[in-house]
Amino acid sequence: MHVLFIGDIMGKPGREAIKRFLKPLQVEYNIDVTIANAENAAAGKGLTKDIAEELYSNGVQFLTMGNHVWDQREIMNFIDHEPRLVRPANYPVGAPGQGYGFIRTMGKKIGVLNLSGRIFLNPLDDPFSGAIRCINQIKQETPIIIVDFHAEATSEKVALGWFLDGKVSAVVGTHTHIQTADARLLYQGTAYITDLGMTGPRDSVLGIKKEIIINRFLTQLPAKFEVATGPIQINAVVIDIDEESGKARQIEAIQRFAEA
Repeated sequence: MHVLFIGDIMGKPGREAIKRFLKPLQVEYNIDVTIANAENAAAGKGLTKDIAEELYSNGVQFLTMGNHVWDQREIMNFIDHEPRLVRPANYPVGAPGQGYGFIRTMGKKIGVLNLSGRIFLNPLDDPFSGAIRCINQIKQETPIIIVDFHAEATSEKVALGWFLDGKVSAVVGTHTHIQTADARLLYQGTAYITDLGMTGPRDSVLGIKKEIIINRFLTQLPAKFEVATGPIQINAVVIDIDEESGKARQIEAIQRFAEA
C-alpha cells in the first residue's frame, strides 16, 4: 500500500500546487491513499467547507489539522459531520470534531490520528498518553495507523516518533513548514519524518511574504501576514506499508517546484 502524505497546504498557492502536482504524483508513485494537512488552506489560517471540497475534488482523500483549526469559524458548522477531516485528538473533551478517523482502500482500513505538540504551542492534553488511548481504539479496526504530529519543537516530534515506534505505521511531523532531511524507518517498523514541509509559495518565509517577516525581525513591530505569491511547491512523503502487518517498508520525501 502506497500512502502519500502532503505537508501543510498554505493558502491559494498551496491549493494551486495541489492542482498542478497531485495527480502526476499519484500516477508516478502508484498512490492508493492521499492525505494532507489543511490547517493553513484558507488564506493561511484554517479551513472552510468550500476549500475542503476543492481539495477533495482535486484528489486529496483525507485532511488533518493543527493549531489553526478554529481560525475559520465556519468549521464549527461542519467538522462534526465530516468523516474525512480530523483535528488534534488531544484537545480537551468537548471540543468539536474528532481526533482520528478512517479511510478505506484495497479492502483495508487506514486509521489517521492527529495530535498537537505542547512546546511553544497551546498547552493541550498530553499527546503521548493521548496517542496510546487513541491507538488502542484504532487497532480494534486496523493495524494500519498514520499519525500527523503537528508540533513546533523537533525534540518533541522525535520523542513521539521513538515512543510510537512499532505501535503505528508512520509518524509524520507538520507545522514548521520546512521539510526535514531525516525520513527513515525506525527499528520496529514505523516510518518517520520530523516535518513534511509546506505546500505553497516557495519564495517566502513559511508561506508569508518574505518582506513582511524580514521587516518584522528588523523592527519588532506587528504586521499583518499575507500569503506570498510566485513559484509554488509541494512537499510530501510516500510511505510503503504492508497492509497485513501495518509495518512500514519504505518512506521517501518528495519535493516538486514550478513557476506559478
